[in-house]
Amino acid sequence: MMFDLDFSIIPANKELLWEGMKMTFLLTGLAIGGGIILGTFLALLRIAKVPVLQHVASAYVNFFRSLPLILVIFWLFFLVPLIVGRPVGAFSSVLVAFILFEAAYYSEIIRAGINSVRPGQLAAARAIGLTYGQAMRSVVLPQAFRAMTPILLTQAIILFQDTSLVYVVGLRDFLVSAEIVANRDQKLVEMFLFVAVVYFTFCFLASMGVRYLQRKIAT
Repeated sequence: MMFDLDFSIIPANKELLWEGMKMTFLLTGLAIGGGIILGTFLALLRIAKVPVLQHVASAYVNFFRSLPLILVIFWLFFLVPLIVGRPVGAFSSVLVAFILFEAAYYSEIIRAGINSVRPGQLAAARAIGLTYGQAMRSVVLPQAFRAMTPILLTQAIILFQDTSLVYVVGLRDFLVSAEIVANRDQKLVEMFLFVAVVYFTFCFLASMGVRYLQRKIAT
């Protein structure tokens, strides 16, 4: 019965839950940063005038966008130790998996943002003596990132939700921490209701922030 629910289990285990949430935030933040950096590099390759580079970047993007994230996590968890020749922690392998996977999506967002900048901007930058790299770094990319910030943040919200998949390799994020408490104290309904409320609250507030930012940029 609903009236039999005991949510006192949540404050009693707040330290364990907070440690799990910090892991979720850390993984999300690092994956966003790494994904955007690698995604920007891939986007620049895809718009390069060198066909070989275009094909390589396109193959990378299509490959990772065709795979489920959970499979990439499994691959990297077992493959990275074989590549480096020594055991690798779950956090490191999962982080690499998230960065490689998210970079494929970020690259498409960034490529679209670059293409949205008027060609005359690049031509004007080259006309005043900037190299192609300087023009992209100082003129085109700042404008592109401003326009695509809401979409990048939306992808970040999706990434925050996807971090819950790390339970498959035993990494103790927020969801796994809540599951430990739920199984130990036989409070599955209370804990998973709490987890749902927390994820919904974070994602809903972030979505509202993205909508506000979209209106701000539009004006």
